[in-house]
Amino acid sequence: MSIEYKLGDLVWAKMKGFSPWPGRVAVPTAELKPPKKAINVQCIYFFGTNNYAWIETNNIKPYQEFKEQLIKSCKTAAFKEAVAQIEDYMVNPEKYGDIDGPTRDTEQDFDNLKNMMEEEPEEPAEQENEVKKKGTPKVKPIKRSSSAGVKSVPRKKTKSSSLSKSFTDSDLAMEKPSMLNHSFSKKSSLLHRPSNILRPDTPPLDLENVSETLLEKNIQASQMTFGFLGLGIMGSGIVKNLLNSGHKVVVWNRTAAKCKDFEKVGATIAVTPCDVVEEADITFSCVADPQAAKEMVFGNCGVLHCASLEQKGYVEMTSIDADTSHDIVEAVGAKGGRYLEAQIQGSKTQAEEGTLILLAAGDRSLFDDCQSCFKAMSKNSFYLGDIGNASKMNSVLQVVGGVSLAALAEGLALADRAGLSQADLLDVLALTPLASPHLILKGRAMIESSYSTHQPLTHMQKDLKLALGLGDALEQSLPLTATTNEIFKHAKRLGYASHDVSAVYIRARF
Repeated sequence: MSIEYKLGDLVWAKMKGFSPWPGRVAVPTAELKPPKKAINVQCIYFFGTNNYAWIETNNIKPYQEFKEQLIKSCKTAAFKEAVAQIEDYMVNPEKYGDIDGPTRDTEQDFDNLKNMMEEEPEEPAEQENEVKKKGTPKVKPIKRSSSAGVKSVPRKKTKSSSLSKSFTDSDLAMEKPSMLNHSFSKKSSLLHRPSNILRPDTPPLDLENVSETLLEKNIQASQMTFGFLGLGIMGSGIVKNLLNSGHKVVVWNRTAAKCKDFEKVGATIAVTPCDVVEEADITFSCVADPQAAKEMVFGNCGVLHCASLEQKGYVEMTSIDADTSHDIVEAVGAKGGRYLEAQIQGSKTQAEEGTLILLAAGDRSLFDDCQSCFKAMSKNSFYLGDIGNASKMNSVLQVVGGVSLAALAEGLALADRAGLSQADLLDVLALTPLASPHLILKGRAMIESSYSTHQPLTHMQKDLKLALGLGDALEQSLPLTATTNEIFKHAKRLGYASHDVSAVYIRARF
C-alpha cells in the first residue's frame, strides 16, 4: 500500500542510477513545469543541491523511518552535506524559509497544482498511442488528496513506462555516489537549462589595494597617456594595475557606471571610444569577442571616427582571430596609426595581480612603447612578429587548456560515479607528472561547485571556436578540439555561460 505524502514531508527520493537522497515534498519552481500525465509523482526539493525534480512515489521513502538504512547508501561529501542540512532543517526550519519561495502561498499553490493536473486532458494522439500499447485508455480521474502527483513522460519509448526503477530493498544496500546537482523534469535534458541556476558570485575588485607583485616590480611609469576600452573581468584588473603603477589612464566602458569607481582612484572618464583615442597616446582595447572588437574600431563613435590617428597607437587585447586582427590593422594603418595585437593568457586573478602572459605581434616600436604598461599587467610579454601570430598562438594555447579542463571534468565525474573520493584523486594527481596548479585549482572548484568567474566559460568556448576556424583555414584536423567545443557549448546551454570555465564539470556529470 502506497504512502500518502503531504507538502513539507521529509523523505528519501531516488532517481535511476543514483543513491537515495534526502529531500522534502515541495511546490515546484515556476520553471519546473508539471508533466501532462498525472499519476503518482511528487515534486521533491533536494537538500544540499537546492534543486527540484519530479519523482515517482514508489521511489520515495519517509526520511526518519529509513534513515538508519539509507544514511549508508552514499559516502560523498555532497551527500553528507545534504544529510547535515536536512537534520538542521528539522531543528531550525526557519532558516530554510525560501524552499517554496518567500512570497508564495504554498498550500494554495499545492492545491492549485493538483487541480490543474486533474483537469488537464490528454492529447488525442497520446491517448491513441496508449490504447495501441495496452489496449485500454490510460486516462483515469485522480482523487483529490495531498498525495496526488504527476507522472513524467519518458524521453524514449522503452518497455518500461517509468523514469526510474522501483525503490526496492536491494537498492538500500547500494553504494553509488550521488550526482544530483540539478532538477529533472519531463523536459530535462542536456539541451535544456536547469531550473535554479544562480548567477556566479564574483567578488568586487579592491581598486586601492596594490598587489605585492606590483610593488616588487618597481615600475617607472611612462609619461604618455594611455586609453583603455572595456572594464570587464580582465580589463578591470589590468586598469587597476596601470593606475597603481602611476600611469595616466583614460577609460571607457559600455556600462558607464563601471567607470565611476576608477575615476575615484585617478582615471579620467571619456564619453565614447573615439574620445578615448583622441585623449590618449596609446589605447588598449579589451572587450568580449571579435565582433565587439570590430565595433570599437568601425562602429558608431569608434576609433575610425577620430580625425587622425597619426602618432597614435592602438593595442588589441581582445581574444580575436587573425582575420579580424588584419582587418583592424588595415583600418588603423590607413589613418596613420600603429597597431599591435597583445593576446592575454591568464584569468581574473592574474589580471589583478599583474601576472598575465602577453603574446604580442605587429608594430615593434609600439611594443617597445608599451613596456612599462606590459610590466604592470604581466610577468612576461613575448613579441611574435607579424600580425596574426599572437592570435594564432593564443588559439593553440586555448586548445590545450580547454581540452585539459574537459578531461579533468570527465575524470572527476568518473571517479564520483565509481565511488572514489574526488579529493583523493586531486591529491594523487598533484603528485604525478600531470600535476598543474591551474588544473588542481579548477578541480577543487569543480568538487565544491564553486564557479565564481575567473575566466568565463563562454570566453573559453569562443576561443575553441576560433581555434576550429584556424584549423579549417589550414586544413588541420582538430577532432579533440571539436568535441571539447561541443562540451562547452552544452555547458553554456545549461546556463553556465557567465560562470567560470570550471562549470564545464556540470556537462561532464550529466
